[in-house]
Amino acid sequence: MHLVSLNMTQLLLKLFRGTMKCDKDDPKSSWVWAVLQGNTWKYHGEHVASSAPYLPGSFDKAPRNPAEKVSSNYKAQEYLTYIYGLCPGLLYGILPEVYWKCFCKLVVAIRILHQRSISRAQVRKAYTLIMEFIKEFEELFYQRKVERIHFCRQCIHGLVHLAPEVVRIGPDGYRSQFPMERTIGILGQMIKQPSNPYANLSERGVQLTQLNALSAMIPQFAIPEKGLPFGAIDLEDGFALLRAKDSTDRKAVDHERQALIEFFGNPEQIGVVVKVRKWARLLLPNGQIARSAWKEKTKKLEQVRMSRNVKIKYENGHRFAEVQYYFQAEVGGVVKAFALSSIYSTPNATILQKSNGALAVCKYKGPSSYKIIPASSILSVVAMVPFPAGEEDEFFLVEKLGLDLAHLGGYAEDITPE
Repeated sequence: MHLVSLNMTQLLLKLFRGTMKCDKDDPKSSWVWAVLQGNTWKYHGEHVASSAPYLPGSFDKAPRNPAEKVSSNYKAQEYLTYIYGLCPGLLYGILPEVYWKCFCKLVVAIRILHQRSISRAQVRKAYTLIMEFIKEFEELFYQRKVERIHFCRQCIHGLVHLAPEVVRIGPDGYRSQFPMERTIGILGQMIKQPSNPYANLSERGVQLTQLNALSAMIPQFAIPEKGLPFGAIDLEDGFALLRAKDSTDRKAVDHERQALIEFFGNPEQIGVVVKVRKWARLLLPNGQIARSAWKEKTKKLEQVRMSRNVKIKYENGHRFAEVQYYFQAEVGGVVKAFALSSIYSTPNATILQKSNGALAVCKYKGPSSYKIIPASSILSVVAMVPFPAGEEDEFFLVEKLGLDLAHLGGYAEDITPE
């Protein structure tokens, strides 16, 4: 969906950077939204680049520093993560609030429309937010001035059709350019005859189509799915514990021990020695691998694509947590998997409301908020990125755009042992 990933993102960047063409009767000094200039643009680019370690590997390519690389083959996935994931948090307090709120409406609508399954109420919400964004875009940016008519590119009008087309022919992800581009990439890798590449490409396409047709008619011909690696434990329903695994049971101490006693035993049992055997990774049904602080913290920050922050089912709602490690324990005669996690605070209600839900800022509470949660309550791996406009312990949420569609297309992380 290049309308969203390239056309709209480039338009917004040109406006925020003040690089859009300027009429002689419309000086750029009057463009109060053009905030990403000079040192502000430089520091903004550094913030984007420094967010890379906090973005899980399942988010694909992390956005590079836009101040240095945005004109050097910046990828569509980089734009999606940068504009619709990071910018609501990184532009807070920099972009004037009325313009920031307008931008957040577009962000929320695009996030909804990238879902694999969209309810009628969500389609209505996305349509309402897009129409409000377009109206405010004309009032705030274009201001219905003749000398700014070039602000209103075709992509602005294209947004109007996104929600109605979901009702007519289904979610946008099913009809985006990404599946076709992925197929082109696969076929390109199969070319083995440089002297006559186009004929070779055609033949490879025919062979691939024939194999797909045979697999559909006779399932036995299909390539078998890759099984779990050695040492993994299948937990059913798409979950599996993956190594690394601790060599022995180890004594739990302090907040860790207290959380285990509160969950499994009597809080009065002060003298009880609690031991657990740690696991490092958990395979989720959506193809992501949730990792843990136990192993990730042994590496330098710049060597990590942090995957220990997760979205969980928690007390009839959703919360976010940092997993310390996974383990197994017997409950009612059945061995189940659990995770020792540090639960983030609930999102800042004021910011969440002002952004229409685009920006969720949570506080990290560390060991004081340790809780035991069932491994099956983990829904997805998310990014919790340091919030520049907040305190040191504040982080803002970034979820992968179109995650369930990526899994539908066959995406899964590498599950080889570590």
